Amino acid sequence: MTSLRTLGSSGLEVFPLSLGGNVFGWSADRTASFAVLDAYTAAGGNFIDTADAYSAWVEGNKGGESETLIGEWLASRGNRSDVVIATKAGAHPDRKGLAASTIKAAADESLRRLGTDCIDLYYTHYDDPSVPVEEFIGALDELVEAGKVRAIAASNITPERLQEALDFSDREGLARYAVLQPHYNLVSRDTYEGPLQEVASRSGLAAVPYYALASGFLTGKHRPGAKTDSARTSRVEQYVGTERGDRVLAALDAIARDRGAEPATVALAWLAAQPTVTAPIASARTVEQLPALLAVADLELTAAELSALNTASA
Repeated sequence: MTSLRTLGSSGLEVFPLSLGGNVFGWSADRTASFAVLDAYTAAGGNFIDTADAYSAWVEGNKGGESETLIGEWLASRGNRSDVVIATKAGAHPDRKGLAASTIKAAADESLRRLGTDCIDLYYTHYDDPSVPVEEFIGALDELVEAGKVRAIAASNITPERLQEALDFSDREGLARYAVLQPHYNLVSRDTYEGPLQEVASRSGLAAVPYYALASGFLTGKHRPGAKTDSARTSRVEQYVGTERGDRVLAALDAIARDRGAEPATVALAWLAAQPTVTAPIASARTVEQLPALLAVADLELTAAELSALNTASA
């Protein structure tokens, strides 16, 4: 049984791989979504990541589809107390931004869709520079005080605004960001490494990176000339055939061969070994895609392997 990891100062205990819910109601229909959620939890997984905006980008969707499916799954399985649910506010088409009234209304709508009375981890999805930190931290603190949210987190925020929010929480004794969700993977390192990682480290924040597999590129399935069936092909193309991308895939292939693992598992294990990182996020459209993701819980890379990947991805 894989041991759970403590998620920063949140008090939450989570599996070392967070299951991304962005595909639910998009490239995974209800049946497929339920099957993936069942398989993930059967393997010991307990950390599900979604957002109120998922999947508003799909024609005919309005946002909230992922939360609704997860809520229906929780109700049908009766397992709410066994899972940690993370969702986000600020990007739903009808609830954009971080005004206090927007955050509070978005939280109530997420609670309704998820069919629960408390969100375990609540993110500000994107920073909203038009709103002072005092306003959105105040609103998040009210949600925590009301028992609607257990812990708060930030995604897509600058180091300066993150530090400002943390300082305000500390000064006023209000709810404080415990978790950071940065864009971070082997081919996108400079988005997190540096000032943002330094703030997280100094402040005791747990990092839960998104795009952990670079939209599927780090699975090794997307290579020059390869035809893949993926809704994210356009995002992956920025890495395919690049010098850095080729170097990283070669290093992943070599370690995967040596360890009898999948390239995706190795890429996630590299991420899991980085300072501040507690649990990378990865999504699966099908049950068949899950084993390579779940295997990160049991793969610890050596110093030499980490060094090889660092060099290849520099």
